[in-house]
This record gives sequence, C-alpha cells and structure tokens, in this order.
Amino acid sequence: MAEKEKEKEKKPSQQKPAAKPQKPAKSAAVETKSAADSVIEKPAQAPRLRKRYLDEIVPVLMEQRGYTNAHEVPRLTKIVLNMGVSEAKENIQALDAARDELGQIAGQQPQIRRAKKSISNFKLRQGMPIGVRVTLRGDRMYEFLDRLINTAVPRIRDFRGLEPKGFDGQGNFNLGLREQLIFAEINLEKVDKPRGMNITFVTTAKTDEEGFALLDCFGMPFKRQQQQPPQKG
Repeated sequence: MAEKEKEKEKKPSQQKPAAKPQKPAKSAAVETKSAADSVIEKPAQAPRLRKRYLDEIVPVLMEQRGYTNAHEVPRLTKIVLNMGVSEAKENIQALDAARDELGQIAGQQPQIRRAKKSISNFKLRQGMPIGVRVTLRGDRMYEFLDRLINTAVPRIRDFRGLEPKGFDGQGNFNLGLREQLIFAEINLEKVDKPRGMNITFVTTAKTDEEGFALLDCFGMPFKRQQQQPPQKG
C-alpha cells in the first residue's frame, strides 16, 4: 500500500505543464501583402508612343487599310543607330568620343563595329574598329522615337520634312543625319567634331506603303506634298 501511495504522489510531478496560449497568427494574405509592399516597386509608366500605338494607331490603320485582325497591323520592332568613325584608324580616341555620344543619345551602351575584311586602298585591316552601333527595342525604342520626332528633327537646319525615298522596298525606313548636335543630350562644349549617323526603323510591314502609313501615324514629319513613297520598279 505504501508503494502505491508513493506512485500517486509522483504522477502529478510527471505530468507535462499546460501549453501557453498562442497569439492568433496573421493571415497569409496579410503577410504576403505587407511583404510585397516593402519589396515590389510599382512598374514605370509605359512610354507615350507605345500607348498611342495600342489605343489610336492600331484602330486607325485597321479602318483605313481594312485589316480584320489587330495582329495584322504593322508594328515597329527595333531602331538601329549606326555611326561611322573612319578617323579611328589613326586616332582611337575618336572612337571613344563617338561611343560616348551615341550612348548619350540612345541611352544604351553602343557596340563597336569592326571591319570584316582588309582593303588596302583605304588602309583598312580586318578587325579594325570603324564605327559604333546601338539596337533599341521595347520601351527604349519608343522613348527614342518620341525624342527624335518632337525634339531632335525640328532642330535640323532648314528642315522642310523627311524624304519618303528612304524606304527599302520592304517597309523599313532609313534616315541619314549629318550631325549629332541636333540631340539635346549632347553637350556642345565637349564635341570635337560633327558626326553623321544612319537610323534604321525596322517594321513588320510587307510594303513601303504600309511602313509609311505606320510611321506617319507615329508623327514622323514626312514632306506633306508627297503623301506616299514612290513606287519602285
């Protein structure tokens, strides 16, 4: 009997202590929302010309040209800027200056273009740097086009409109500029010499007429007395 009483006395001490009441946990949705607010930033506003293309240009071209599907409407896929630097053969610093200027204009680091073959008459060796190039897509493409149309082109001396003859027969347009000084991003005090460049607008248009209509809707200042590009052939 004495042993049983001892066992009864030991049992209360062997029992586990009662668990402490836990605080109500926050819902997963609240935790996820607070984490997202602290980490994820709001997306930047879409470029103005991108919105204009989707909201205005696509419906207008569908009505004017009889497209039955919005995917049939031509679109701008990329803009390529090329700047030749022939003096880089003798002065490599000219290449650095051209690369810096083109980078300021495009907002993107340019690529160095090198000669594909040697030409003795021009003192050109294969692999020699002869120019710089930038390819713009997406938002940067639309932002550059906006600055080109509304800021840079109007600063061309004696400007009377762009010649539509720059189309290549497949809906792409080539624009040649004599100097980089028309861009507001260039600091005139640091420019050693004017440099020309070629700008290519690559589209999904199948004909020059479609490419012309697309760029015209964007606001490209073509000469008004000639509404359509000349027929080739």
